[in-house]
Amino acid sequence: MFDQAPKVLPESLTGKAIAYARNQWDYLTRYTSDGLAPIDNNVLERDIRPFCTARKSWLFSDTVAGAKASAVIYSLVLTCRACDVDPYAWLCHALTELPQRAPDADIEDLLPFNCTAQKHLPAANNG
Repeated sequence: MFDQAPKVLPESLTGKAIAYARNQWDYLTRYTSDGLAPIDNNVLERDIRPFCTARKSWLFSDTVAGAKASAVIYSLVLTCRACDVDPYAWLCHALTELPQRAPDADIEDLLPFNCTAQKHLPAANNG
């Protein structure tokens, strides 16, 4: 790529592709300096796909506030999934705890990534 750059026209498709790759080189090779870094972001892409799909549905919300509320709940549920927290258990816990707190109380401990008590629920007994 570095050898080919001077041999192609900068405005050609190949020239643009080479320029892009050279400008992003540090990001493209970052995974080689850290053995824990993944080579791709497929896991993240897969996790945000439902959110992006649902975003189209929010165009038909009755109000902006309703669309925003839907987006917030959806984001929190996806955060639960990312943190290995059962979304239903977390919602039950958060919605039970919230009314017991003062309106100006700190509720950061109720966020899915801080709610460690709900991470691993007992498995259902199947018989």
